[in-house]
Parts: sequence; C-alpha cells; structure tokens
Amino acid sequence: MLPGLFTDDRSVLAAIGVPWWFMVVQLPFAGIVFAVDGVLLGAGDAAFMRTATVASALVGFLPLVWLSLAYGWGLAGIWSGLGTFIVLRLIFVGWRAYSGRWAVTGAA
Repeated sequence: MLPGLFTDDRSVLAAIGVPWWFMVVQLPFAGIVFAVDGVLLGAGDAAFMRTATVASALVGFLPLVWLSLAYGWGLAGIWSGLGTFIVLRLIFVGWRAYSGRWAVTGAA
C-alpha cells in the first residue's frame, strides 16, 4: 500500500486504512473542484467562491465532524464530512461554471 512509502510506523499504517480509501474516492472530485476554483478565481469571482466554501463547510463538513465526535465515528466520520464538503463544493462550482454568470466582459 502506498502509505508504507512514507512511514514504517505500525500504528500510523493501521490507522491510515480508513482515511486512505476516502481520499482515493474523493480525489477525482476534488481535482475538478480545484480546477474550476482556479477558473472562477481567475475570473474575479472570489465573492462567490467565499460564500460557496463557507456554506459547504457549515452544511457539509462541520456537522459531520461534530457528529463524529459525539458518536465516536472517528476518522470515518471526519473524512465523511470532508467528502461531503467536496461534493457540495463540486455542486456549487459546477452550477456556477455552467451558469456563465462568472464570465462577465468589461473594460480591462
């Protein structure tokens, strides 16, 4: 397994099994989100990006982290929150990109 290239600590390798698969699944989605982020930020759409990121964190990430702490879900709960955050961000930036509202032409 790839994490073994970075450490030989048995406790770390035992703990990485859960978040590793969350990361593997969400990485393609995160790549799309970050690429579209760059387009939108380059187009000067930072206000939308701020709002989308805060909303995704408040609705997707933080509740699952708190539930994870309350119910003892551990790393699986925390990474579920991160995955939900990424999916919400994908929805927001995808909607924004397809809407064309970010592509405003004007004087330079």
